[in-house]
Amino acid sequence: MGRGMVGEDDLKTSWPELVGSPAHYAVDMIHKDRPDVQIPVLPVGSQVPPGFDDKRVRVFVHQDYNLKVALMPVVG
Repeated sequence: MGRGMVGEDDLKTSWPELVGSPAHYAVDMIHKDRPDVQIPVLPVGSQVPPGFDDKRVRVFVHQDYNLKVALMPVVG
């Protein structure tokens, strides 16, 4: 988990270090690692459409904890 071996597989795919961070900081860090992805910020428990998207990283936040990242952001 995290990084692959060659080519596109070298791209970072998960950010466990961002759990507990402010949402705006998480978005900035993900964008630095992966400028090619969209980064929606959503409340925990939000309904999201099914399916994998290799150009998306959802950031789920606690609404009652000053919008801190609640779940590990991953590509998908």
